[in-house]
Amino acid sequence: MAKSIGALLIAGLAAVSFITPLQAQTALSPPVVFDNVRIFDGEKVTAPMNVLVEGNRIATISAEPITTADPATRIAGDGRTLMPGLIDAHWHTFMVRPTMAMASTAPLTLITLMAGAEAEATLLRGFTSVRDLGSPSFGLKMAIDSGVVVGPRIWPSGAMISQSGGHGDFRMLHEVPATPDALSYPERIGMSAIADSPDEVRKRTREQLLQGASQIKLTVGGGVSSPYGPIDTVQLSVPEIRAAVEAAANWGTYVTVHAYTPEAIRNAIEGGAKVIDHGQLADEATAKLMAETGTWWSLQPFLADEMANAQPDAAGRAQAAEVRSGTDNAYRLAKEFGVKVAFGTDILFDGARAARQGAQLQTMTRWYTPAEVLKMATADNAELLALSDRRNPYPGKLGVIEVGALADLLLVDGDPVKDISLLSDPSSSLLVIMKDGRIFKNSLIAN
Repeated sequence: MAKSIGALLIAGLAAVSFITPLQAQTALSPPVVFDNVRIFDGEKVTAPMNVLVEGNRIATISAEPITTADPATRIAGDGRTLMPGLIDAHWHTFMVRPTMAMASTAPLTLITLMAGAEAEATLLRGFTSVRDLGSPSFGLKMAIDSGVVVGPRIWPSGAMISQSGGHGDFRMLHEVPATPDALSYPERIGMSAIADSPDEVRKRTREQLLQGASQIKLTVGGGVSSPYGPIDTVQLSVPEIRAAVEAAANWGTYVTVHAYTPEAIRNAIEGGAKVIDHGQLADEATAKLMAETGTWWSLQPFLADEMANAQPDAAGRAQAAEVRSGTDNAYRLAKEFGVKVAFGTDILFDGARAARQGAQLQTMTRWYTPAEVLKMATADNAELLALSDRRNPYPGKLGVIEVGALADLLLVDGDPVKDISLLSDPSSSLLVIMKDGRIFKNSLIAN
């Protein structure tokens, strides 16, 4: 009997896992025509065009009026801008709204409900896709994909894998030393996973892949908000990193790492990681190495402004100041050596700041033109997401408005290339938000 119940449970979970966004959200969706829209093509806004969406794909782009055999929802663009949905390449779905203390102690049911509410808010800010870099987001992703909850596409990493005393070690001091049968609360809920040898790293990696990870997140250096590991520490050895890389490659995907310093970045690249997240303290030689190896640099515009993550103590504030002082140099080096750069926000423990997620795009114009920023947050970030390869949960082209691409679209009341601040006020500037061919917001009257 126990075996039969187990088999039924596994079968049920498998059935839920294979509900696709298309099956859940667009099976009954009528065609949608955007009439008279100017398209952001990655460089500029085009002359007026018309766009047809059928199912979850862009079917036609034409300067001529579009007619459809089946009745269609028609959206009068009136010369407004149609652009791809935004992508945040560094997001923590479960760490946005709760405080740090709440995230470590509150019931997972509460944190999950908060994450679900934030997921809907994220989508309604125009972010149709996020790369989640550490949280138990598998169930929420399934709920979004099956239409139970509204939210963006999620590329989940699952638990961030950390060494003892590393950036992802959130244990209380009374929980040390660890015992094999007593995992800490963050480990039990899947926020982090502690591993201290290549074999342990390989096992924890496989556990995340088993649950549906689209990429693996390692913490290979200290961080600003680390409970223990200072920012200058180098964490996880090259053999440990390589164990995760090999396990991920066997599943057809890649490893991304949390790292700030040159030493941590070099170890990650030697171990085979494909993406460096953060890296604000990189030096010239390290930036050149990233360029030569084709390593992605997932940078965040960390500055001493109103969007800065708050720090609870003097040590955290000092480390945050060090990181922020390196941000300008990091972007300079990335541009000088031609490193592939991704855009992400890494907003933690502050829902009010998350509401201004789009304002970070305007901050990016400190280093890039508005068109470059928009391309980074759409087509470039989509290229990064595609590194998940065989573990990509949403096969198809994203980040562009092309025939055959997935229909994640925003209708902007204005031209964001001329005024990127429009995306700082999504409630009034984003008139239509579409994800996977389904309209989640329409402030215009459909004909």
